[in-house]
Amino acid sequence: MSQILAGDVRIDVWQYTRSLTLEQKVRMLTGADFWSLHPEPAAGLRRLVVSDGPAGVRGESWDERDPSANVPSPTALAATWDPERIERVGGLLAEEARRKGVDVLLAPTVNLHRTPHGGRHFECFSEDPLLTAAMGTAYVQGVQARGVGATVKHFVANDSETERLTLDARIDERALRELYLAPFETIVREGGAWAVMAAYNGVNGTTMTESPMLREILKQEWGFDGVVMSDWFAARSLAAAGPGLLDLVMPGPAGPWGEALVDAVRAGKVPESAVDDKVMRILRLAARVGALDGIASAVRDVPGGYADVGAELRAAAAAGFVLASNTGSMLPLDVTGLSRVAVLGANASVARTLGGGSATVAPPYVVSPLDGIRTAVGDDVEVVHGAGGRTSGRVPTAQAGSLTAPDGSNGALEVRFLDTAGNLLTRQQRHATTLLWSGVIADGIGVRDVAAIEVHASFCAPQPGRYLVGGSGLGRFTLTADDATVHEEVTSLADGADVVEGMMRPPQAVTTLDLAEGQEVDLVLRYEPGAVEHGFGEAEVAMLALQLNIGLDSDDDAELEHAVRQAAESDVAVVVVGTTEEVESEGFDRTTLALPGRQDELVRRVAEVNLRTVVVVNAGAPVLLPWADDVAAVLIAWFPGQEFGNALADVLLGIVEPGGRLPMTWPREEAGHPSVTPVEGTLPYDEGIFVGYRAYERDGRKPRYAFGHGLGYTEWSYEDVSVLADQNAAGGFALTVRLRNTGGRPGREVVQVYASRPDSAVERPRRWLAGFATVDAESGEVADVDITVPARALAHWDTTTGWTVEPGDYRLEVGRSLADLRLVTEVRAE
Repeated sequence: MSQILAGDVRIDVWQYTRSLTLEQKVRMLTGADFWSLHPEPAAGLRRLVVSDGPAGVRGESWDERDPSANVPSPTALAATWDPERIERVGGLLAEEARRKGVDVLLAPTVNLHRTPHGGRHFECFSEDPLLTAAMGTAYVQGVQARGVGATVKHFVANDSETERLTLDARIDERALRELYLAPFETIVREGGAWAVMAAYNGVNGTTMTESPMLREILKQEWGFDGVVMSDWFAARSLAAAGPGLLDLVMPGPAGPWGEALVDAVRAGKVPESAVDDKVMRILRLAARVGALDGIASAVRDVPGGYADVGAELRAAAAAGFVLASNTGSMLPLDVTGLSRVAVLGANASVARTLGGGSATVAPPYVVSPLDGIRTAVGDDVEVVHGAGGRTSGRVPTAQAGSLTAPDGSNGALEVRFLDTAGNLLTRQQRHATTLLWSGVIADGIGVRDVAAIEVHASFCAPQPGRYLVGGSGLGRFTLTADDATVHEEVTSLADGADVVEGMMRPPQAVTTLDLAEGQEVDLVLRYEPGAVEHGFGEAEVAMLALQLNIGLDSDDDAELEHAVRQAAESDVAVVVVGTTEEVESEGFDRTTLALPGRQDELVRRVAEVNLRTVVVVNAGAPVLLPWADDVAAVLIAWFPGQEFGNALADVLLGIVEPGGRLPMTWPREEAGHPSVTPVEGTLPYDEGIFVGYRAYERDGRKPRYAFGHGLGYTEWSYEDVSVLADQNAAGGFALTVRLRNTGGRPGREVVQVYASRPDSAVERPRRWLAGFATVDAESGEVADVDITVPARALAHWDTTTGWTVEPGDYRLEVGRSLADLRLVTEVRAE
């Protein structure tokens, strides 16, 4: 009978598979549909469901009617430098997964921020492998402690999006081991991950779903006993079915294995023992999550649940906010001294809480910065707003609140699905205007059954003007207004574009309508999906996606002048700047680090008329801040989840301290970063081990803000560091750092340790992160902080001997960031 020991499930595979035919076993190795694995009653296996993360658990449908708690995105979580908090967030996600019937979460993403131009970096933790590993381990342990599987992805070197389906990353062995594989190794060995996702890309000549690294490093060297699944449609051939390689092809039911694998086994080309090993791993995962008859999920003893999810998300968001500058202690604001506050910028009223792509979820609500600040300051303080102009060249999605469905339901629209003969298959009433379906529309109706979709709604113009109205997607659009056809257009995917780009920033088909204030117009948007060259070979991608778009064709100059006037007449100006869905998303990289639109001009103009200007950066990854020295304060808020506005108000008013420290180097300029553009299909990682702050220090360049930087609302004195030699038995070192809160209020500090070896015979970074810990202390309190520097933190990869610690003295510097190191000690490795 199966045995579960501290989450380690050992099962008698023969008991569960002895009655299975080869065909039944092979069937288990390809997904049943987009989000689940085949049940196999003969093996006691029920249907096992997976779901995208990492900023929430979406479930099996992209549907606002089944909302998901939207947690801060991974860069925001990593900015906390707090594994305990991340583990709590992981636990919250596990409870969300169980609420939605999900067994395995497709997160965390632990690829590195190789360059800030990477379009998906909001979904990854850091540029540093040690910090990434610590955050990823805590995330996995938090999820799996509640009996839900975590999937560590994307193994390996999926660090950019351009040509991601086919590029071959050329990485030297040392950089591969010390940087890109390192987080996976720690999470597998220490976090006990139950699943790993193999990436689309190749590394050093072999696509990752067929790479011997899966067998030789992941499974054999590290002892990984879980399931290796493909990224969606990344399994391209039978070669991935070889011994020790891929275990699970996703999604299904189509795929490159099936009958071809059965034939290969019978022909002796693939040993049946390889199939049995894959089946064993799937059954082990099923046992761990409670999907196997007679076995409860592997749940550890964990603290109680989350009675107030909003409060948890609010605290997590604030803990990751990074106060980058605070001239003259501008922050926190004293609300008693305020009578009028200007909250400016397009992102102030319609905030971005997460990035685009598979990380997308539909939250139950979003608190905007404008609403959060207005609620926090109360009725005695006037809060005014001005967008300052558009930040996107796209027509925005329609606000559902301005729509009425044909049955009179407010804030709604009706979606009708038609077959090739024009017959109605089914209909849905929806409360969102970004619509996506994968696999199934409704019971018995699949995506492939649909020939056309019609969106029906009436729109009431909130103010007079010329409106841009239409749809976004890939195919033919026909728009009627009050029964008159006003626009027809066929859209297509740009050459070389990723299919996910076609969903996240789809081409638009729009026209103009001149409307009076309060005028209602009945709209019908008809969409006939077109064939898409998706880049997945012969795979059939069963997805439909479209948007209903409505936006006022506003005058940007007038909007900018209005915002500047609001700032000039206010006690404080809070300008919320940020990126858009055109900038940060899965499927494409960034072409520039500059803020979109005229946001830099907005900040400069506001700062000229109000010396008390606070800029809040609503972006998942670095953007250029050319005005940073001209404003009173800069607060980096990331993509902070659904509680954005409440968390922001808490920090601005000093109810809580901004707890974050940068998990990456914040650049000062566009140039000087590794390329994301392959050349003839190859992407050379020529920078080797010098990524992020390692490159800045090697080259003597000064970034805008250093790795690890972040201010608080109190001051700290670093008084002493000592090394506990008696804890050095395993080759690592235990440090105790004494510091004092010398400020006037309680605070939180992130104590960071950087190692160096100036006289090394091995090429090394000038410094590298070797350990860290957080501490809370009252005003005047002295705190001793224990930090472990593991032996691996001092090791380098030698292509002959493997991990090697060079004997001799190592310098350990302790401080608040890479640019603010206050104590130093030395240790000796034998």
